[in-house]
Amino acid sequence: MSDTIGGAVRLTIFGESHGPAIGAVLEGITPGTPVDETAVAAAMERRRAKGALSTARHEADRVRFVSGVYRGRATGTAIAFFIENTNAKSSDYDKTAALLRPGHADYTALARYEGFADPHGGGHFSGRLTAPLVAAGAICDAMLAGAGITVATRLARCAGIPDAGTFDFEDPAALRGQLAALKTAPFPVLDGAGGRAMAEAIAAAAAEGDSVGGILETVVLGMPAGVGEPFFDSVESVLSHLLFSIPGVKGVEFGDGFALAGMKGSAANDSFRMAGDRVVTATNRNGGINGGITNGMPIVFRTAVKPTPSIYKQQDTVDIAARRNAALAIHGRHDPCIAHRARAVQDALTALALADLMAQRYGPRWTEANAWNSV
Repeated sequence: MSDTIGGAVRLTIFGESHGPAIGAVLEGITPGTPVDETAVAAAMERRRAKGALSTARHEADRVRFVSGVYRGRATGTAIAFFIENTNAKSSDYDKTAALLRPGHADYTALARYEGFADPHGGGHFSGRLTAPLVAAGAICDAMLAGAGITVATRLARCAGIPDAGTFDFEDPAALRGQLAALKTAPFPVLDGAGGRAMAEAIAAAAAEGDSVGGILETVVLGMPAGVGEPFFDSVESVLSHLLFSIPGVKGVEFGDGFALAGMKGSAANDSFRMAGDRVVTATNRNGGINGGITNGMPIVFRTAVKPTPSIYKQQDTVDIAARRNAALAIHGRHDPCIAHRARAVQDALTALALADLMAQRYGPRWTEANAWNSV
């Protein structure tokens, strides 16, 4: 099982949904980097289940650092931490253990690990494993913020309902204000009315025993030009590798994405202009990336998050023990939508990817002043 990712900054995760604890080991963090446990806790709170729009499994999600942090700063050695599972109910899964849950990894896990994987709550395949991702990402996000780089994600669409708000790309100060507001918003939208309509749709799906999906849109402001590699380690490749590890993500697009396929080159190209002594583009249809490398404009991408596969409606499946067709009625505690919680995970993995790319481009002390110069 591949549990490690990264180059200069590497992350390894461990644990199962209903095991004693989950956690991670984060390597490559510059000595002296602040590790603000309050900021980590705030990121965990944005991911944590709460209220009627999320699963009834509520966990404290307290992050316990056991190495690599001393007096609030990274030592430069591996940062290891764990998060206890305090509210697991494995008995919810025992009665239907042989019934393969549609949309889940039950069958593929069985085929890959020959029946030895812990199946309770999805085991290592569970969205519960995104908790350590968020904790690690919070450390990387603080490093980016110290270098003037901001990452934030909104719920652009949910249950077919759009967030009618728009990012103000014409005014960098206003855009930073929007991103700052999103980072602390309980429900991550720009338009409050749209957010309320989304919440009502999620609640309605839950009342029907069903679920809904959504589209997350992330904006990164402040990345310098020249980061990334062509082909295999392009910025899109590195980000997509991590984004597709978020449970439920089934699509990623950068800039105008699939809409570019319907344009002519004269419309799809972003013209270069001078803004003082900076090279900028008049439009940003390519999402701040050319040839796999950042061009200094905001990085913009979206992910498609499918409806939560755990629903209370009866579904057709297979009894794998009896090798026959069967019906499944799921019990337990499940989210009617994961998209609004997944924004914290998307922020975290974006921060991890960018910190890794920056360290590979500028070295382990990339956060220091004047570590890079714009062209």
